[in-house]
Amino acid sequence: MSTTLLKISGLKVSYGGIKAVKGIDMEVRERELVSLIGSNGAGKTTTMKAVTGSLPFEAGDIEYLGKSIKGKGAWDLVREGLVMVPEGRGVFTRMSITENLQMGAYIRSDKAGIADDIERMFVLFPRLRERKDQLAGTMSGGEQQMLAMARALMSQPKVLLLDEPSMGLSPIMVDKIFEVVRDVYAQGVTVVLVEQNAQRALQIADRGYVMDSGEITMTGPGKELLTDPKVREAYLGH
Repeated sequence: MSTTLLKISGLKVSYGGIKAVKGIDMEVRERELVSLIGSNGAGKTTTMKAVTGSLPFEAGDIEYLGKSIKGKGAWDLVREGLVMVPEGRGVFTRMSITENLQMGAYIRSDKAGIADDIERMFVLFPRLRERKDQLAGTMSGGEQQMLAMARALMSQPKVLLLDEPSMGLSPIMVDKIFEVVRDVYAQGVTVVLVEQNAQRALQIADRGYVMDSGEITMTGPGKELLTDPKVREAYLGH
């Protein structure tokens, strides 16, 4: 049985006066790819913000590596290996691609290792190598998503949280992003994938959680959820 890296128990979070997350339970085990699916406004992003220390929670608990994260900031959690690629990417638009990758390694001091990892990112994302001196703000949405993922990987995460990585991208770029998610997972990184694209998210997930109106309504192996009639009707359009 693999180790539980992340455990959410009875989590409640309010956001702008709205009860966005209403007492959910979730867990993520080592070397798993877990997908959290649900429609827009279901509470998925709010959950991830609470997990990464950027939003306080009012009840329940979140444990990472067996210890509560309550009171810890995003900075502390990144240092401990819990890293999120936010919805909307958030790249440093006036910095080059290489500079963005260097910023991803700000918690590290091993210069040779950082240089090796930048090279590794260029192998994983060949398009970034082609544009390594280009300002990030001049790239397409898909290229910025690749950069945001590569920058997060530069911090050597134990758990990588991806919030809506395919949002607003062309079908070709969506294919590429999911291919990279599979590659990252295959390299041993534990991944939590938050996605509106339920079909694609469940196809690659070991396990999935379905979230609706701030509550977890279903959970199970990704392949089982993919064929579940309720999930198909609500999220897959048939």
